[in-house]
Amino acid sequence: MNRLLVTGGAGFIGSNFVRMVLSEHPDYFIVNLDKLTYAGNLDNLTGFLDHPNHKFIKGDICDGPLIVKIVDEYQIDTIINFAAESHVDRSIAEPKIFIETNITGTSTLLEVARDKKLGRFIQISTDEVYGSLGSQGKFSEDTPLSPNSPYSASKAAADQLVAAFGHTWGVKYNITRCSNNYGPYQFPEKLIPLMINNALNDKELPVYGDGLYVRDWLYVYDHCTALWQVLQKAPPGETYNIGGCNEKANLDVIDLILKRLDKPKSLIRHVTDRPGHDRRYAIDAGRIINELNWRPSVSFEEGMEKTIDWYVQNQEWLANIVSGEYQKYYESMYGNR
Repeated sequence: MNRLLVTGGAGFIGSNFVRMVLSEHPDYFIVNLDKLTYAGNLDNLTGFLDHPNHKFIKGDICDGPLIVKIVDEYQIDTIINFAAESHVDRSIAEPKIFIETNITGTSTLLEVARDKKLGRFIQISTDEVYGSLGSQGKFSEDTPLSPNSPYSASKAAADQLVAAFGHTWGVKYNITRCSNNYGPYQFPEKLIPLMINNALNDKELPVYGDGLYVRDWLYVYDHCTALWQVLQKAPPGETYNIGGCNEKANLDVIDLILKRLDKPKSLIRHVTDRPGHDRRYAIDAGRIINELNWRPSVSFEEGMEKTIDWYVQNQEWLANIVSGEYQKYYESMYGNR
């Protein structure tokens, strides 16, 4: 049986990956390590926590002795590192936390992968490491790294560490850089679940600046299938961009949400822009499409329909998420903008 250590497996993308693997690949055993910070939630794993091929452990990727113990006890052969602080706004407010988790944590995992001679280390990164695009062009795997926020700088540094461990000590790695994910179980600090939640509750929808910032949107299940192809087929040392081929301006995304929920555009409130806001991201996913025979299967319209309907049907999950500490965060982000 193949044995994976999935870090950050109670977060948005990590939990979707865990659910997919346990549902579709019975010859895989997953140890799921998550610190359960604000964005990690065991409710994301409902129905799978007691799965015979799943072991959840609460812990920090910066805890080297714990990682060694897990690798030894469960005979881990691959680490897939989803664990990260991932919200740009929070990185602007508290950059040190991002350095600790995204850089120091990744380094800790890499040291164990090196010392234990693991078969593979897969680093889940982001297209934000490339910086910002003008109105034309797309990011390829050869685009120079040019991060513009503390978050993307910490992820770029982690990527460089992964490559350095590969070059210096022969750690067998892959790096994946995805575009903006959306789908079930996403914490409502990110654009789509934030707007869905506010619209459902007839609250104002805070839109940064002119709302014309463009992102390439990727349905989370498609991201998970791409990662599976990397795990199964990618030669060590390769980096793959993963995109949904769905460039949309923020206002267009919000308009779709309002129409689906039958809510008025008058809920939109333009607020002071994010400092250093990148104007446009767009992914060239040609390498993973051509080399690993992957392509997105869910159109943006279909994915948004699935996503909005999921949040409508899981408002208890949402209500639990946005109570307490979330309200303080929301007020600090949008109250004075």
